[in-house]
Amino acid sequence: MAYIRKVGVLGQGHVGAHVANSLLMQGLVDELYLCDINDQKLTSEAQDFRDALSFYPHNCKIVTCGAEYEKLAGCDVIVNAAGQVSAAAGNRDGELFITTDIARTFIARIADAGFKGVWVSISNPCDVVCTEIWRLSGCDPKRVVGSGTALDSARLRNAISSKVGLDQHSINAYMLGEHGASQFAAMSCVSFGCKTLAELAAEQPERFGFDQAEVEDLARQGGYVTYAGKGCTEYAVAQAAVRLVQAVLGNEHYVTCCSTLLTGEHGEEGIFSSIPCVVGANGIEETFELPLNEREKAAFHASCEHIRGNIAKLGDWWNTEARA
Repeated sequence: MAYIRKVGVLGQGHVGAHVANSLLMQGLVDELYLCDINDQKLTSEAQDFRDALSFYPHNCKIVTCGAEYEKLAGCDVIVNAAGQVSAAAGNRDGELFITTDIARTFIARIADAGFKGVWVSISNPCDVVCTEIWRLSGCDPKRVVGSGTALDSARLRNAISSKVGLDQHSINAYMLGEHGASQFAAMSCVSFGCKTLAELAAEQPERFGFDQAEVEDLARQGGYVTYAGKGCTEYAVAQAAVRLVQAVLGNEHYVTCCSTLLTGEHGEEGIFSSIPCVVGANGIEETFELPLNEREKAAFHASCEHIRGNIAKLGDWWNTEARA
């Protein structure tokens, strides 16, 4: 009997609906469980997906769960896309209290129902919400994967590609730290094939000697260019999340930058933040420490401090006794 791949998607807003559609378009799921507190929105999205089943690669059982979160307990992966995008108009920290309040309504319920799969969380601020999922669920932190700077790293490769004229898939480049304003580009580690950016800049300065600060800012601000005309970001972040789901379902051992619990990497621990990770069936399999220069090390510590500052704003709720 063939293995049945089950994925749940929490939230059917701009991003969650695109995640669901992409999972169906790529034929990655056999059973899709959809949650949203807006019953009509949920019903409408599910109807649209069912109407499109003839055009997807294969059939899929689509289950609407509403707020019956326990129905997701048997999933291999749960994607958390619950939030309120309008609150993030100024910056991703704008959703801090909204997304954490929403998450408190379902994390423990899903965990108590016996969920043993992998969480892939998109909701912002991503690193804080991931930390919350870990603490509330009590699961192995390796089973919590934040989309983090996976998308920002793609934006960085896009910006570099526009400068040097090489395909994005041929560029190794990562944004590290918070999925937010304090993220930074590890420019000292950028490479093209086996050639480093520094080597190529010395050989072809007119092509590879681009303004690195400008490129970093293009990656950092890319989401708000999208937001300015649409009032949301949806396609790219959904694809970043689905790529992580694919890596889990396929046990790919896929290397990407995403948010994980730090356990001493670059001298940081106890919070989720983005570094290069290997993603497989059990979530985060291992992490890679890049040989950062002094500027980049300082930027990483500053970014981690910003994440801690956001966690501190949540107050006593993080205290074990307050949660008990």
